[in-house]
Amino acid sequence: LPAPSPPPFSSLPPFPTSSIHPSIRPPPPSQAVAQRRLIDCSLELGGKDAAYVAADADLKTAIPGIVDGAIYNAGQSCCSVERVYVHQSHYDAFLEGALPLVKAYTLGDPLTQTTTLGPMALEGAPEQIEKQVDDAVKKGADLLHGGKPTADPKGNGRFFQPTLLANCDHSMSVMTEETFGPVVAVQAVSGDDEFLSLVNDSQYGLTAGIFTKNTDTAVRLGQRIEVGSVLMNQCDTLDPELPWGGVKNTGKGVSLSKHGFRGVTKLKAFNLKMHQ
Repeated sequence: LPAPSPPPFSSLPPFPTSSIHPSIRPPPPSQAVAQRRLIDCSLELGGKDAAYVAADADLKTAIPGIVDGAIYNAGQSCCSVERVYVHQSHYDAFLEGALPLVKAYTLGDPLTQTTTLGPMALEGAPEQIEKQVDDAVKKGADLLHGGKPTADPKGNGRFFQPTLLANCDHSMSVMTEETFGPVVAVQAVSGDDEFLSLVNDSQYGLTAGIFTKNTDTAVRLGQRIEVGSVLMNQCDTLDPELPWGGVKNTGKGVSLSKHGFRGVTKLKAFNLKMHQ
């Protein structure tokens, strides 16, 4: 039997807040409804999460971590890596190490043990991702692998090839607009300052991963990155004890951690006086 339709958002009981995970395009109606009902609204609306390979990064950690962070779940994760900035001293080595990992993915049924890359959830996703790849190539990026909608080896499914793009820049939509697919888009940077300029050149701000051997470097850079979560030597991950949220068009409010309870609770004061 088909699942029953949920009640309209506007008719739900008067909880103190609502937590919604739509997209910024088109603007979600949930905040307007919440405003009419005088309740708060926690929104996670999108992301364009970045990873940075600093000059002192350990490539044995950075390369597999970033490739997995971009392609895990076919890139369909709110905090998947969608743009990669690599210090110019590591650029060639990063691409050389990433290419065989991207090529190694096996498309297929997610219930099959040999499958390492599943299908796209949304019907129009493969075509939209292909448009971003084509735009990047047209503007000078090098397509090292993938870049096309496809099916699994049996001819089934709605897949997109695991993709590696080199020589990307911010004139390309693949570096500035949501991809939500298995694409590793890479740009070389001269150092920390250029990285900071580029990572903050985004309408979104969910997470950023910094690959470095120095905790001070991660903290120093992290303080200047406009995101809700800063990760060191990892990406596409979260900790339930830490608040989860973003800035800019990524949304408002937080979930997880003790701070996540603030949005779903109401404070009540008791001012009691005993009779003398």
